[in-house]
Amino acid sequence: MDSVINQIKKEKIVSIIRGNSADELEATVESLYKGGIRIVEITMNTPGAIEGIENISKSFPDLIVGAGTVLDPETARNAILAGADFLLAPTLNIDTLKLATRYNVLCVPGVLTPTEALTAHEHGARMIKVFPVRALGPSYISDIKAPLNQLEIMAVGGVSLSNAREFLKAGCCSLGIGSSLVDNQSVYDKDFINIEEKAKRFVELAGEFNL
Repeated sequence: MDSVINQIKKEKIVSIIRGNSADELEATVESLYKGGIRIVEITMNTPGAIEGIENISKSFPDLIVGAGTVLDPETARNAILAGADFLLAPTLNIDTLKLATRYNVLCVPGVLTPTEALTAHEHGARMIKVFPVRALGPSYISDIKAPLNQLEIMAVGGVSLSNAREFLKAGCCSLGIGSSLVDNQSVYDKDFINIEEKAKRFVELAGEFNL
């Protein structure tokens, strides 16, 4: 678990892949990989998500592959058995968190309030996902970190190239990037070069915080 946490904190960018068909998934991940992305999240509401996690883990052995939208322990277990290196959720489910901890797999639950954030931490969450942050903005992260500076926070939901730097400055250890990186139109058009170029820009931005 520690190695995954350290890698997420080092890379800072987690690419969220949602809703792609199985045949588009590998091409999407390849474009992200060429752009420098080393951490991806395949959401469990993606068609063929389990098979996708298995295949991507084999095809890209140095890529950290997470399972997203993990809402319950049963889904968590299936994802772990498929080879998921970590789990993410839009919500906080204590039983899911317990199961992941039992398997020594990082689970990043979704929270919104300081109470939810601390509850997740007290039940073993080593990293939490503040979701959705779009309407809250970077200042919300710094406000939470002020009294709860022990929290490792990933910001998700509306993070883009225009605000990513501010979220990292506010104290986020990582960012989950969805449609700002892998957008449906680019996938539909098979414009994987566009995804690769956006990936490069996000990676370059994140690199500013590793100096």
